[in-house]
Amino acid sequence: MQRRAQRVTGLGTTVFAEMSALALRTGAVNLGQGFPDTDGPAEVVEAAVEALRTGHNQYAPGIGVPALRAAIAEHQRRHYGIDLDPDTEVLVTTGATEGIAAALLGLIDPGDEVVVLEPYYDSYVACVQMAGGVRRPVTLRAPDFRLDVDELRAAVSLRTRLLLVNSPHNPTGTVLRPAELGALAQVAVEHDLVVLTDEVYEHLTFDEHEHVPLSTYPGMAERTLTVSSAGKTFSFTGWKVGWVCGPAGLVSSVLTAKQFLTFTSGAPLQPAVAHALGLPSTVLDDLRESLEGKRNLLCDGLASIGFDVHVPEGTYFATTDVRPLGYADGTQFCRDLPTRAGVVAIPHQVFYDDVDAGRPLVRWAFCKRDDVLSDALDRLAKAFG
Repeated sequence: MQRRAQRVTGLGTTVFAEMSALALRTGAVNLGQGFPDTDGPAEVVEAAVEALRTGHNQYAPGIGVPALRAAIAEHQRRHYGIDLDPDTEVLVTTGATEGIAAALLGLIDPGDEVVVLEPYYDSYVACVQMAGGVRRPVTLRAPDFRLDVDELRAAVSLRTRLLLVNSPHNPTGTVLRPAELGALAQVAVEHDLVVLTDEVYEHLTFDEHEHVPLSTYPGMAERTLTVSSAGKTFSFTGWKVGWVCGPAGLVSSVLTAKQFLTFTSGAPLQPAVAHALGLPSTVLDDLRESLEGKRNLLCDGLASIGFDVHVPEGTYFATTDVRPLGYADGTQFCRDLPTRAGVVAIPHQVFYDDVDAGRPLVRWAFCKRDDVLSDALDRLAKAFG
């Protein structure tokens, strides 16, 4: 017997699961899914071990343990000058993905329109659809992947209720600049929109590019929910500890939905993440500098092989145009890649409604050990060089 609700019809299997399974089946180097192959700071792991040993093994409060909520509020104050009440304006979630899902379920009614920057992380599509919303994409187009303000304004209608923004942006690596953020803020205020910002790569920016939260712009604090997590910042993606911050009324709506998803999770990991958020800024600097070196290793290597490389300003990912290698379609390239070169990557077009805009583009994850990146480049050079 097969039966499927309309709200999940057409979603299929996430491309990350498909490509990771392909990597395992073929023995290919996996530069597809964005997870590091080394753990974050050892002292944070030890903090989790200590929490396990000292009784933090039952349900945590649904809103999150007080120590972590306080640490999140302090993180926002220290890095961005944002003042939050940890008891009403901070919510701990099972990763940023649940935070986004709960926000959309808690704020969107069937038929409401959601303006979202395209290409987009695939869970955005699924969550908007499951909430009954209608997505209105605004495309960041190659080769620069900058925001077209006229296209943004044209996407907003009388049915628009929410603006979903991701910066630093996955998959393009774009970090939105002040003029772009200002335009987003102006549109949101003019149309009285709620804004949901995915900032999981907030500390992973390169070449002096700086992440500035959209909530710090005039008129935005009262309408913006900010989502982030420990997974990307500290290289603990499997812990799935994220958070949502913003005005109490909006956070309450997210909590109303979240309590019926997981209610709570990761009880012994939450105190460890609180410890991580209190570490000196040099820890974040070291992680960022290491990742920037990996970006340079991969991008230089891909360019030397013949790819047209779009060097990212942030995130874990680099984008290439595969047409110089004789492919017109990135999906076909990625399906051929494991057997032809023993490497896995992700086609961009799965992140687009405007499939043609992403058709020749491929995303590569560089959050791997240097020897793994070098191995992948050697394999690609033998296949295409």
